[in-house]
Amino acid sequence: MSDDIKYEYKSVQTMRGLENRSIAKTQKEGAWELVGQTQGTLRTTLNFRRVKPETLLSKAWDVFRGLGPGKQRAVAAAVAVILLLSAVGIGIAASHSKGDTSAENTVATSTKSGTVNETPTRSSTPTPSGKIDQVITAENNKELAALLKVGDYCDASMAQFAARYQDQKIEFDGSIANMQKHEKYDTRYDILLGPGDAGPNTGVGPAFKYDNVNMFDLNLTGTNPPSYVSEGDKFRFTAKVGTYNPKQCLFFLTPISTRLR
Repeated sequence: MSDDIKYEYKSVQTMRGLENRSIAKTQKEGAWELVGQTQGTLRTTLNFRRVKPETLLSKAWDVFRGLGPGKQRAVAAAVAVILLLSAVGIGIAASHSKGDTSAENTVATSTKSGTVNETPTRSSTPTPSGKIDQVITAENNKELAALLKVGDYCDASMAQFAARYQDQKIEFDGSIANMQKHEKYDTRYDILLGPGDAGPNTGVGPAFKYDNVNMFDLNLTGTNPPSYVSEGDKFRFTAKVGTYNPKQCLFFLTPISTRLR
């Protein structure tokens, strides 16, 4: 019986450190089972499969394949006749519809008596609440509070928040989810941050990223600040909002200060 099971497959690429979140996200989309993964320097390829869902068409095809050659020819001929009759019916209906539309257009043109001048409504882009130099926190901004709790790090709210608050300062409690040496420099790093204290197991909020930074860029502060950071370390991050990459689902930030908690 197991030999008759048909599967469909898909591969998902994700950044190093986001494997758990990508697996959970894909599995939520519909019974996908992780069957393997290939880890690269910066990205990991996740391979999934799931039982291929049966459709009416696939069931009909299986029945058709089980018929003898003579019955297959008879069924094919009947289907061809049905398709021909359907095409003729559609053509006749389209012809009538075109005639009715032409008549309606003629009546509309003849009854038009003047031109109405309307003043177009000017659209405006909403401006962020507060001053540009205000530090945005979950306590003073509902949008950031909601963003830090979103379950899907590819959610549309990421791009909306980045566009609305670009170059403004945000501050939040978080931890380092992943840390990799930059591909070109030994003393610079690509660092993934997550809201909360879960570190590599972070499952909510954006996938914040510091791209190509060194330890001095982090501006480590607090009582006895460390000279180096590692995965799982907990900090109060202050950063400037950058851009959001929807293909990678990465939310870029520029570090301002990193205070040990």
